[in-house]
Amino acid sequence: MAGIEDQIKEIEDEIQKTVYNKATSKHIGRLKAKLAKMKEDAVNRAMKAGGGGEGYSVKKSGDATVVLVGFPSTGKSTLLNKLTGTESETGAYAFTTLTVVPGALEHKGAKIQLLDIPGLIAGAAMGKGRGKEVIAVVRTADMIVILVDVFNEKHVDVLIRELYDAGIRINVPEPDITIKKTSRGGVRLNAVGTLDLDIEEVRSILTENRIASADILIRGNATQDDLIDALMGSRVYVPAIVVVNKIDLIDEAERTRIEADLTERFEMSPVMISAAAGYHMEELKDAIYDSLGFMRLYLKPVAGPADLDEPLIMRLGAKVEDVCHKLHRDFYDKFRYARIWGDSVKHEAQRVGLTHTLADEDILQIIIER
Repeated sequence: MAGIEDQIKEIEDEIQKTVYNKATSKHIGRLKAKLAKMKEDAVNRAMKAGGGGEGYSVKKSGDATVVLVGFPSTGKSTLLNKLTGTESETGAYAFTTLTVVPGALEHKGAKIQLLDIPGLIAGAAMGKGRGKEVIAVVRTADMIVILVDVFNEKHVDVLIRELYDAGIRINVPEPDITIKKTSRGGVRLNAVGTLDLDIEEVRSILTENRIASADILIRGNATQDDLIDALMGSRVYVPAIVVVNKIDLIDEAERTRIEADLTERFEMSPVMISAAAGYHMEELKDAIYDSLGFMRLYLKPVAGPADLDEPLIMRLGAKVEDVCHKLHRDFYDKFRYARIWGDSVKHEAQRVGLTHTLADEDILQIIIER
């Protein structure tokens, strides 16, 4: 009897060779649903097998946690040391890092926790190497730095595949899909906006998951993969950037080729660095900061000037109520109104409520009941 990996490979091959069209869409949808269940079961078994290694439980700190993901010996430890001053052991051999090593990066007022983890290997999602512990750390991160070097830039494909197999979706929004199982009535599909999926595709995917009756609401467009992810319920959606290390070891023509190739294949420009030489460290810090979607807010007390030296770091799209919750629950419970100076209001010192959306570098004064 074929093992789980062989069964997965057979289904992947069948999906690959089947041309997608109206006639085959139901069949492909069912195969994809079956494949997702098999991978989910394999990953869950890998996660449950054995005990966790010492050093893999790291308390999150700062405004966000960023994890460095790469194959062994791509320079993760050297990069962590360069960015944070943390002493993560480095060496010219694989698996130097055997535990998770945290470091702190401060940039534009943000305090960012960086985690250097053991190198991933092919099959990590299924538990190979230290895959179980490493994947568990990555799933809790606010952002991922995918690190390769100039001699192994093709590893980006393998790393992204491992993350995908582990239920980690990078640089895509979580699909807005609501699935409510019902006792009878069959499958009812409702959509807000244009939807390419048809009811027969949805039924075939639900049938593979042993769901005969359900109300499905999809806001915006969605693919078969999006629906399957929503059914699994275990996916995490994380921003990521690709970083190419050791660019000081190749010439300009080769650097240009690698950068162009990765940009075309992944629709995002990689950050080209040399951790050992310290090349483009500021550009990398900016890329991490921007990918996290940070904005800076300056708090102004009732009597006195705003503190322009220590910004409060929030995520883009944050509202006044989010700031109140981050500061202290009393700011929310006793809130009267806030005054804003900045781009989010039409005039200076404008009074706003809890639901007002803030903008980068707004000055904020919160008035509470006394």
